[in-house]
Amino acid sequence: MNNKDIYLAAGCFWGVEAYFQKIAGIVDTKVGYANSQINNPSYRMVCSGDTGAVEACRITYDITKISLSEILAHYFRIVDPTSRNRQGNDVGTQYRPGIYYENQEDFELVCDYIDARRKDYAQGIVIEVLPLSNFYQAEAEHQDYLLNNPGGYCHIDLSLAEKPLADAELPNLNSDTSTKEIEINYVKPDQAELKARLTEEQYTVTQLSGTERPFNNEFDQHFEPGIYVDIVSGEPLFSSAAKYDSGCGWPAFSKPIVKENISYRDDYSFNRHRVEVRSEHADSHLGHVFEDGPLETGGLRYCINSAALRFIPLKEMEEQGYVAYIKFVEKPSDE
Repeated sequence: MNNKDIYLAAGCFWGVEAYFQKIAGIVDTKVGYANSQINNPSYRMVCSGDTGAVEACRITYDITKISLSEILAHYFRIVDPTSRNRQGNDVGTQYRPGIYYENQEDFELVCDYIDARRKDYAQGIVIEVLPLSNFYQAEAEHQDYLLNNPGGYCHIDLSLAEKPLADAELPNLNSDTSTKEIEINYVKPDQAELKARLTEEQYTVTQLSGTERPFNNEFDQHFEPGIYVDIVSGEPLFSSAAKYDSGCGWPAFSKPIVKENISYRDDYSFNRHRVEVRSEHADSHLGHVFEDGPLETGGLRYCINSAALRFIPLKEMEEQGYVAYIKFVEKPSDE
């Protein structure tokens, strides 16, 4: 098979689809809702901002006729990569710019391309780059919308599709992506986006320094090999190799994956002194660290809320862009 898929979000999906329908090498396009928190959302539900979904276009392309780099070059023509939740007149978390991939190879190329274009955007690039977790095809009336409704609303200049790509739009790409995922993905969304994406408990814990109930939470007794990342930003925090059952009712770890991803604050709530643990990049409240852990592993107990974490199974780490952290699952970090 010569066909591959990539999923692109750049505001209203009508214009995104219409633009790529004009590009040679594009085999098929479908508009829909990517990375939704609920199953099979409707257009109305997505527009409410309550689903966490983003309007996206699935681009199916023939790799013998067009490369992913060329597709990304066209994408950068029609997206404002510096605007988090607005594209043209379209405002809301469902219009955030994003690139959603299905394999590690595409992830690395996307990282390289975005890094190569950073010099062109002094304000910084805020494009979301994440693995595709789901894609629900939009209702029939949204498919081929501008083909069926000439003159309909479109925030994109479709004539740009007719102009050949310039050399500056196709920079030489560096294959080294060992640090790029931090630069691209570990960014804290704004409050509107957080409220749309997170459950009430996740928001309360990470943003309001809340505490979930002990024992009755997702990861207290979870010991599958993998890593735990910040539910907000995706930054790696803890490894299953450093997890143990402390009996406290919350997930307990002896140490973080990389110390630089954790920050600490003095906490004097409830008339006692504790050390609060927060994520470095997203500044999410995670829990607290205590000095009553197993001596053989350093004597620390990182007591962490499940609601602040997302688990990446070992078998999915490479696919989701965490290949550099596999070594920490096999052995806790001593860094």
